[in-house]
Amino acid sequence: MRTCASPTVREASVMSEAPALYSLKGKRIWVAGHNGMVGSALVHRLNREECTILTASRREYDLRRQSQVEAFMAKARPEAVFLAAARVGGIVANDSRPASFLYDNLMIAANIIEAARTSGVEKLLNLGSTCVYPKFAAQPIPEDALLTGPLEPTNQWYAVAKIAAIKLCDSYRRQYGSDFISAMPTNLYGPNDNFDLEASHVIPALIAKFVRAKDEGAKDVVVWGTGTPRREFLHVDDCADALVHLMKHFSGEGPINVGVGEDLTIADLAELIAGIVKFSGRIVFDPSRPDGTPRKLVDVGHLKRLGWSARISLPQGIAQTYAWYREHASSLRSVAL
Repeated sequence: MRTCASPTVREASVMSEAPALYSLKGKRIWVAGHNGMVGSALVHRLNREECTILTASRREYDLRRQSQVEAFMAKARPEAVFLAAARVGGIVANDSRPASFLYDNLMIAANIIEAARTSGVEKLLNLGSTCVYPKFAAQPIPEDALLTGPLEPTNQWYAVAKIAAIKLCDSYRRQYGSDFISAMPTNLYGPNDNFDLEASHVIPALIAKFVRAKDEGAKDVVVWGTGTPRREFLHVDDCADALVHLMKHFSGEGPINVGVGEDLTIADLAELIAGIVKFSGRIVFDPSRPDGTPRKLVDVGHLKRLGWSARISLPQGIAQTYAWYREHASSLRSVAL
């Protein structure tokens, strides 16, 4: 548990742009999943608020067990919750462990949402993912595209659990009047990401591959798929800032998209990362590997109308993430080329 510092003048001016529906000042705020990429960024962001941050040790509390979640809630007495705890991973992890991704994420969400209600939590933000939208949704994807078509098969297990969490929040709002909201960030990257090829997403996997290829003098780097799918990427620090903004300024049913409103092809992304890492070899695409959804760009109109837009450019964010990886590479699992 830690008490947050007062905001700086610049930060205070940003926060005063629009009147808040919910104030974090003086509140006890639980960041569920504080060790993860988003959770750690949220803790860092909340240090700018006048609040008390609560965290639950994984050694003491298994969030898949309702009794343990209730025990933590009774002890910590949070007034607001950021539900950022989840089992996450890339295509390989989702496809090879479907039961784990479905069960663990269902249980974590259901347990925390129910315990938040019974313990009198004032506000909860449920963190989802844009994989909840149909594989062939119209682009950019509006929030009302939810449940209008089939999901991308490679991550459907994770997506089903996240859709259930959205509907739980909506149903608790209708039945109990709970102020529980859901945010759907686009593809995230940044410090504290997972750089293990078997479980990581595309940006950390490519950074690790290009770094190793450069260090070992390899001539080629193989990138999964055709390189043609288009993806949108949001730096995790921008995501954390958006989530705090939503906690203060949004209250309502259904998901709200969190993104930048721009995308690029995987081939262009690979070229960008190779340039930042200064890998001068050849990039080879392996079409035998799955591409996933052809395009995934979210409509961020609602979020912009609430007064928030992303600030960190993709080249700037990847350069920062590359520097973080270089600094921490010795403590991370290595990846195969």
